[in-house]
Amino acid sequence: MSEILHTDVTIVGAGLVGLAAAVAMHQAGFSVVLVDSRNPTDTNFADETWDTRVYAISPKNAQWLSDLGVWTSINQSRIGQMQSMEIFGEADSAKSEQVPITLSSSDVNADCLGYIVESKSLMEALLKQVETLGIQMRFNSPCEVVSNTPDKAVLQLSHQQSIESTLLLAADGSHSWVRQQLNMPMQQKSYEQTAIVANFTATKSHGNIARQWFVQDAENHLSILAWLPLPDNIISIVWSVSTNYADTLLTLSDGEFTSAVKLAGNGVLGDLTLLGPAVKFPLSLQKTSTLVQDSVVLVGDAAHQVHPMAGQGVNLGFRDIVDLVDILKTKHQYQALNDRSLLKQYTRTRKVDILNMVLLTDTLYHLFNNQNSVIKTVRNWGLSATNHQAIKKLLVSNAVSL
Repeated sequence: MSEILHTDVTIVGAGLVGLAAAVAMHQAGFSVVLVDSRNPTDTNFADETWDTRVYAISPKNAQWLSDLGVWTSINQSRIGQMQSMEIFGEADSAKSEQVPITLSSSDVNADCLGYIVESKSLMEALLKQVETLGIQMRFNSPCEVVSNTPDKAVLQLSHQQSIESTLLLAADGSHSWVRQQLNMPMQQKSYEQTAIVANFTATKSHGNIARQWFVQDAENHLSILAWLPLPDNIISIVWSVSTNYADTLLTLSDGEFTSAVKLAGNGVLGDLTLLGPAVKFPLSLQKTSTLVQDSVVLVGDAAHQVHPMAGQGVNLGFRDIVDLVDILKTKHQYQALNDRSLLKQYTRTRKVDILNMVLLTDTLYHLFNNQNSVIKTVRNWGLSATNHQAIKKLLVSNAVSL
């Protein structure tokens, strides 16, 4: 006979968003069970090699993580700060060098534009808080069946166990098992690009400046290269290129790949030294009009996936949780967590934020990927105009308020 566990909230997926959701829901006073088919505690957190996967965390989300008791658990000596950002477009043929747009935190009297944090370090801090709070975990527990009604969600796991909850959060990634089982629609569009991520040390100081280049490769495909500052003159790169070019880059020797990265960044930080193997992942846009179905809510990559050029993927997922918890806290004593009016309010709130980020990243992608001469002229004019102080201040204010 199967065991039935009752809880307010079941969270499927113990990635960064799922872990943060577990902590936030628990601290809001709801009972939580966190489920994952794998065991994130198996990660070798003692390995001091710089993690290939890093995230840009907005100041607002860093404060939220601090309120959750998570941020201070991260080794502060491994957190990079972005004091400013330089954005390079195509070089002006009349000039010998590119003149970047510079966005600075000082433009809006902010401490910084954001923080660069290793995925592994953030996961370790979140897991520590989950364990400290005594949140129930069911790791190494693959999901087998999910049923969903307006009254409750029931999740059947292997090992003859079922979890019955008022609300179920699907935080199980872009290929969400929960979303697929419930036939919740998802629109997907491939960018036909692959992102290559790797870490380097540089001979010149990065000055806590994030740098990003929007250029065309030899085949006239869009190439977006970001250099993100980490401590000790280490940078993490995210190089979004056509999938064919990515395959070519990854066949290069370490020295050849390093030279390609240096050249693409105009050698602004001098010589580079590769710190570990490069890793790749395909890029696509995913969006849905159905964030909620009865007692199930999609959050994080299960609900949306945007181009990494804005560095907002995990920030968008964290804001899902912030908004959901804030709305659930407003419920009256006799309202259930899956109350239709509450979840409608959540959908309305999140759709605006998600749509804005989808429009920003997708429009920028197509704008820079278009080789029409008129569009190129308008694009270059726009980049020049962005150097006007008023426009820069607006961009920076939006960045630090996310």
